[in-house]
Amino acid sequence: MNNTKVRMLPPGNKPAPGMPKKRRSSGASLDTRKARSGWLFLAPFLIGLFFIYAPVVIDSIKFSFATVKIIPGQTFKLIPVGFANYNEALFVNTQFIPTLTTGIKDLLFDVPAIVIFSLFMAVLLNQKMMGRAVFRAIFFIPVILCTGLIDELDVSSSKFNSYMQDTTTSIDTGSGTDTVNEIVNVADIQWMFNSMKVGTELTSYVVNIMNNIYDIINRSGVQMLIFLAGLQSVSPAIYESCDIDGATAWETFWKVTIPMVSPMILVNAIYTVIDALTSADNSVMMFISDVYRESSVVSSAMAWMYFSIVLGIIGLVAVALSAFIFYQRRD
Repeated sequence: MNNTKVRMLPPGNKPAPGMPKKRRSSGASLDTRKARSGWLFLAPFLIGLFFIYAPVVIDSIKFSFATVKIIPGQTFKLIPVGFANYNEALFVNTQFIPTLTTGIKDLLFDVPAIVIFSLFMAVLLNQKMMGRAVFRAIFFIPVILCTGLIDELDVSSSKFNSYMQDTTTSIDTGSGTDTVNEIVNVADIQWMFNSMKVGTELTSYVVNIMNNIYDIINRSGVQMLIFLAGLQSVSPAIYESCDIDGATAWETFWKVTIPMVSPMILVNAIYTVIDALTSADNSVMMFISDVYRESSVVSSAMAWMYFSIVLGIIGLVAVALSAFIFYQRRD
């Protein structure tokens, strides 16, 4: 029989005489330390936002509602004019609205193509195959080549880039000489869609996408990586259960893969909208930059109207896709 004596706590949960007292933790909890680390990492961004970027934004708003009067011997003085700059941008300048309409229309065509293409490539690159890492790097190379100094050098000296964007250069396709933007016509894509009794609008959309495949690939690298991260986070047990139940690959894709990566579809759609509307080669951004050389106050008004439209489009995309988003519960 065990003769070890068990010391019991007396009533009131007070430790019995001779028992060691429980030490209280003097440090912060794990969640508190994580929160502090998060704020520490955010500190450089917040400092730059409030002390560098915010004053510039406030000055831009002031410029959009004022006119600049140069004072001899001093710098300048802002004279409030209300919505005169906005009125000039909308009703006096005859090119702003057409340029804005064209830019938004191009966005409606580009965003679905980029998101669908990046999802398709992510699904392919997520398969087990030899050289998978090499193929992933190859599809991400255009992202590196289209940023910063490399992009400036490419725009100024790359013959391939100008050739792909030229619609007048003639090439020999084997069945006659055609321009670059008519390669798809030579491939009889239009004939195929017309024989399927598909509408002319869809035919033109697909032909336009295939003719701009170079630009779509260049702008799909980041989205592809986000989709890859989402696909790799899906538990293999889910796919194993689908195989056991006899589900086909098509059914698994639409009923498992798409719901699981639907949050990434929302993220990529919003990212693509922002990337397309704020890129340096965007037609609206280039037009506003040209107006800035003539009138800084009118260009500020155009920029803020464009910014409001961008926020509205992002809100519409978020609302439209949120109804189809599936969030996996982790209990």
